[in-house]
Amino acid sequence: MSMPALYVGNTFKVGDVSDFYPQISHIALLVGLIFFFMHFLLGRGLKSHAYTHSVQFTHHVFLNLHTLKFYCLPDNYEIIDSSLEDITYVLKPTFTKQHIAGLDKQGKLYRAYDGTTYLPGIVGLNNIKANDYANAVLQAFSNVPPLRNYFLEEENYRGIRRPPGDIMFLLVQRFGELMRKLWNPRNFKAHVSPHEMLQAVVLCSKKNFQITKQGDSVDFMTWFLNALHGALGGTKKKPSIITKAFQGSMRIFSKKLPHPDLLPEEKEALLVTEEYQEQMSESTFLFLTLDLPTAPLYKDEKEQLIIPQVPLFNILGKFNGNTEKEYKTYKENFLKKFQLTKLPPYLVFCIKRFTKNNFFVEKNPTIVNFPITNVDLREYLTEEAQVTEKHTTYDLVANVVHDGKPTEGAYRIHVLHHGTGKWYEMQDLQVTDILPQMITLSEAYIQIWKRQGGDDDDDTNNHTGL
Repeated sequence: MSMPALYVGNTFKVGDVSDFYPQISHIALLVGLIFFFMHFLLGRGLKSHAYTHSVQFTHHVFLNLHTLKFYCLPDNYEIIDSSLEDITYVLKPTFTKQHIAGLDKQGKLYRAYDGTTYLPGIVGLNNIKANDYANAVLQAFSNVPPLRNYFLEEENYRGIRRPPGDIMFLLVQRFGELMRKLWNPRNFKAHVSPHEMLQAVVLCSKKNFQITKQGDSVDFMTWFLNALHGALGGTKKKPSIITKAFQGSMRIFSKKLPHPDLLPEEKEALLVTEEYQEQMSESTFLFLTLDLPTAPLYKDEKEQLIIPQVPLFNILGKFNGNTEKEYKTYKENFLKKFQLTKLPPYLVFCIKRFTKNNFFVEKNPTIVNFPITNVDLREYLTEEAQVTEKHTTYDLVANVVHDGKPTEGAYRIHVLHHGTGKWYEMQDLQVTDILPQMITLSEAYIQIWKRQGGDDDDDTNNHTGL
């Protein structure tokens, strides 16, 4: 039975309540949502939590989160009222292909129901306790157009089949829901709670990444991208939207070194054997790790530590095919060189700031000087790749920053809004505009660069065969 709304005047919309989700009573298909307390309660029957709550607290309007239908309890009839569509749209925003195609072409400010203005996509995320490391990564990748466009349209991944009992697809579902809320032009507030997304992260990572314990953004990003790729049905040979957007390839030259304790004549004898000759292999990557020069140990004449600076192109020299670096394992040492063979539409840099050992974590505060636009990587490609790669120049679109001590610091992010061409800084709920010149002064940790050229969207938006 359905009736016009009798209690709609008493309905509290989502924007009027706490953004931090409280208790969950049971996992069930039919769940009621009480807007005032934001409790998730089971059922509508006489013995249900929702029925009891409606009688005890005289809260009458409930929403079935599966069917998106409203009910009045304890009378148990469906409420039909067009004004409630605002609430269901916030719960489950939808986007047409035309809307998605125009997202990067407009810079219109939208007004939330609480009166604040915001740009869709440039939206704060709650730091529930210590999840800023994840917030920065989620905000960064929500502003990568091909990834965003894919997850805004649920049909792109709804039909992907997963093995029985597989929980990893929950990560895909929750990331899609979060993406649609971040880009919702009809939000109640100019920020979003990532609680459900982070719960999926905790579950799918087997508590390696948590809401209540600070983590490392690079570690989280590495796990997150690989987990999404696998959950979307991707393998080493089968692509996903993750590999289409971010995967490049490189050539690795590796040469085994004799043990340093050996006598000179023993080393010479080993170096002529096949085992110690240079070996070449091909490898794919989702991001490139850039090594910083060692930070100074001594203070200057004013008894202050000098914060060193290094140009981006200096640390990119790791991939020129000539720079050798020694890599040590617990029993063997190798000299390695790297050279790129394929550049992805979106190139991710991870600047290695932290050195970990058995006793402590040390942070390198070196500032990387980089231009915001027109970074040409052609010289880091093999000769064959220089012929085949038409576009090798990149522009920065996101910059994740770590401030403070290694174990006590905080994360923030700089994001380019494509529609306005302006840069914004986001640190959890705080969103402010920022001059591009200020971005280069930060302790950059993760960077996302977009390749110049008109074919990227076509390449990455072809989702067939996932």
